[in-house]
Amino acid sequence: MYPQAVEIQQNISLAPYTTFGIGGPARHFCAVTNEKDLLAALRFAEKQELPHFVLGGGSNLLVSDEWYEGVVLHMQIMGVTAYPHSSAVLYDVGAGEDWDTFVRRTVEDNCAGIECLAGIPGTVGGTPVQNVGAYGQEVAETIASVRAYDTEAEDFVELQAKDCGFHYRQSLFNTTAVGRYIVTRVRFALHPGTLPQLKYADLQKRFPVGGPTPSLIEVYDAVRSIRQAKGMLLVEDEPDCRSAGSFFKNPVVPGSMVARIATALGIAADAVPRYPAGEGRVKIPAAWLLEQAGFHKGFTMGRVGISSRHTLALINRGGAMAMEIYALRDEIVSTISERFGIQLRQEPVELRG
Repeated sequence: MYPQAVEIQQNISLAPYTTFGIGGPARHFCAVTNEKDLLAALRFAEKQELPHFVLGGGSNLLVSDEWYEGVVLHMQIMGVTAYPHSSAVLYDVGAGEDWDTFVRRTVEDNCAGIECLAGIPGTVGGTPVQNVGAYGQEVAETIASVRAYDTEAEDFVELQAKDCGFHYRQSLFNTTAVGRYIVTRVRFALHPGTLPQLKYADLQKRFPVGGPTPSLIEVYDAVRSIRQAKGMLLVEDEPDCRSAGSFFKNPVVPGSMVARIATALGIAADAVPRYPAGEGRVKIPAAWLLEQAGFHKGFTMGRVGISSRHTLALINRGGAMAMEIYALRDEIVSTISERFGIQLRQEPVELRG
C-alpha cells in the first residue's frame, strides 16, 4: 500500500530553520510528524525525481545561498517513553524532540549518562549522526539502538549501537552510509541513581574534589552556565549565538606532528597541548591552533567573524550570507595547513543548492 499524501510546501526560506540564520530557500518543504509522513514525502521526491534532505534543529547546518531544488524533510516526530529494563531505564525518543529538553527530563528522573550534554542545541535525531559529545560524555555511551528508514532496503530498521560505527564525532550515518538512513527514533539506556561524570576541568572547578557531590540537575545547570559563558548556549538576541557551535573538529594527528607545531611556533614541544588518541596519535585542540595562528576571539571579517567568547564558533554578525562563512572558513583552513601541516575538518553539515 502506498503512503497517503502529505502537505508539501513550496519556496520556503531555510535561514529561520538554522541557528546560523543563513541559507537560501527550498523548492519543496515538508513537516514530517510521523513515519507515514516520511514515506509520503519520500514518495513525492521519488515521483518528481528530486533529492531530499533531512532537517532537524538546524544547529549543525550551513545552508548555501542558492535554491535547494529538492525536498527538505523537517523532522518533527515527537514523543518520549521511559521504562525500566534490567538495571537501566530505557528512553524511546522521537527524532524531533528538542535535545536539551530531553536531557533535562532525564536528570529530573535522576538518570545519569547525558547530564554533561546539557545545552547542546538541536534535536534528538541528530545526536547519533554526529555522535554528539561534550564535557567528557558522548551519546554513543548511552545509545542502545537507532530506528531509521533505510532508503536502500526501503524499510524501517533497528540498528544496535554496535552497528552504528561510533567514533569521535563520527558514525556510519555521516561516514560510510551518508544519506542512506533517516533517523526517526533513538533509544537510550540511562542509569538511575548513578553519580554524575566530572571529567572536564571546567566542571571540576565548579565541583572540587572533596566537596559535596553534586546532583545530576546541578551538573546540568552548571554545564548550561559554562556553555552560556562561552557563547555556546542559544539565547535570543545574543549575536554570538548566530553560529553552528564548534565549527572545526579537534584534529587527531600522529604524535610526531607535535614537534612540527612546536618548531613553527618557536616553543618547547611540552608546551603544545594534546591528548592521547591511541595508536601513537594525539588530539590537538583546534581552538588553540586558531589562536596561535591569529584567529582570536572577536576576530571579524566583514559580516562574519569568530565569537567573542568561543574561538571555534564562527558567527553571522548580522545579514551575512553563506559565501562569507565559506570565505572565513577557507582562510582559517589554509592558514592552519600552511603553518602547521594540519588539515582542519568542519563540524557542520553543508546543504548546497
